[in-house]
Amino acid sequence: MGKATVIVIGGGATGVGILRDLAMRGVDVMLLEMRDMVNGSSSRYHGLLHSGGRYAVKDSEAGRECIEENMILRKIGKHCVEATEGFFVRLPEDDPAYEKEWVESCKKINLPAIQIDPAAAWHLEPNLTHRAQAVYRVPDAAIDGFRMAWQNVESAKRYGGRVKTYTEVISVNSSNGQVTSVTVQDYFTKEKYDIECDFVVNAAGPWAGKVAGFANIPVNVQPDRGTLIAFTHRITTRIVNRLHNSSDGDIFVPHGSITILGTTSMSVESPEDTQVTTAEVEYLMRIGELTFEHLRGFRILRAFCGSRPLYTADASAKGRGVSRGFVILDHEHDGLKGFASICGGKFTTYRLMAEKMVDLVCGYLNNTTACRTAEEALVPDIDAADIKEARKYFPSFGVNLAASRLGPKSFKNVIKRMEAEPLKREIVCECENVTMAEIEEVVKTADTATTYTLGDVRRKTRMGMGTCQGAFCTFRSMGMIAQNDLMNDHDTIAEMKNFLQARYKGISPVMWGNTVREVELMRGIYDGVLNLDGGMA
Repeated sequence: MGKATVIVIGGGATGVGILRDLAMRGVDVMLLEMRDMVNGSSSRYHGLLHSGGRYAVKDSEAGRECIEENMILRKIGKHCVEATEGFFVRLPEDDPAYEKEWVESCKKINLPAIQIDPAAAWHLEPNLTHRAQAVYRVPDAAIDGFRMAWQNVESAKRYGGRVKTYTEVISVNSSNGQVTSVTVQDYFTKEKYDIECDFVVNAAGPWAGKVAGFANIPVNVQPDRGTLIAFTHRITTRIVNRLHNSSDGDIFVPHGSITILGTTSMSVESPEDTQVTTAEVEYLMRIGELTFEHLRGFRILRAFCGSRPLYTADASAKGRGVSRGFVILDHEHDGLKGFASICGGKFTTYRLMAEKMVDLVCGYLNNTTACRTAEEALVPDIDAADIKEARKYFPSFGVNLAASRLGPKSFKNVIKRMEAEPLKREIVCECENVTMAEIEEVVKTADTATTYTLGDVRRKTRMGMGTCQGAFCTFRSMGMIAQNDLMNDHDTIAEMKNFLQARYKGISPVMWGNTVREVELMRGIYDGVLNLDGGMA
């Protein structure tokens, strides 16, 4: 049996934000995640750091929160944010009356929206349709959700916060109307045990209703499925939104060398429903090519989807009819003291959501420490001397990539590994410039000892997320992991199969043209050369 003052359930953006805030206020806190960190909704979205423009008309409060948090996250998580700026573009299909209403709504929430001539927009974004009739510049940005979540964890650990992954909560226990503990099950060993606590925070995203059910409390969270497409090219250098009421397929977000188009909105029964269909891809393509007419000339990398955790008191409300705001539910009103749920919201407002929830928890604990998460950077800046030293071992453009992924402490560790063992300088994943030393760091180091599968390695390093989608780096990384005994109890072949299947899941709905040929190459490598399926003697 373990013990913590506060248990946080859920390792997405909101959960890690709550973990960090509680730890910084001196609370003994432990976060429990049923799989790996950032494995659910927070890893399956378009990566847009909202300016508030998409909500200015429909939900001014959400819009104001977005522009305020946008500025905060740029400051505290500068290594996670690419300040791309954004365009809102009105096409002939869009209502001119909405444009006027939108401009006035932006003023009300203090969102700077600057109109520019469409000809100037075409000069800045040559791929943008010349059918555009009005264009506005806004401070949208692209954000790396994986990186920001892990930096929150790193920050929390510096203040004593604890994390247990692959640990699923199966019961919330109470006595005399007061939470006393949670019962958990280890994903690998199936061992069950209790962790004592005074307060439980349910931050399980689209699974929040299920978690609340463990305490016999109804929480109406509607999983809302959003499908997205990732292209292998940076089609646009700026985020591009349609200037109309939020709809499907009207956001383009650049990330590094790729672009993500999304998203749809479809109510589903289960957040586990994440298999994209070719029909969904075609639907998004038809809408997207209204904004970028030559969209079909760019190769698709993969398609994926996730579930928004939309909360509504009205069980009949569905899809885009449900607010994108967030709600905090203190279940003392339901007869259970020491239990609260947080539902809804967006990645952009995760820090604010965490602050409001922690204010509630600290009120219960009589902790008067003020929130500091808006002022203190998630991680310190990388030492210039370490950057200089790293250039001896990394490709020139790989230094900054590794530094931003790893943070100062792990980056220094990787440099030491490369210096001591030259073989660890080998690039395992060329697409993302991931070295052997970096993989070893995220698997072996105690501070990041939440790595149990090849998928966990991917989320921490981006290994396998580039153009080849794991075709060449999977066997390299798995071989290195097995050779160095970094995952002691895992079946290497099974692990490799699971990883490749997860990559194929996103490729299968876009199997046409060059993608088909690339999949055949991958099959030839793993079946024909490596005999992965054991079909050859």
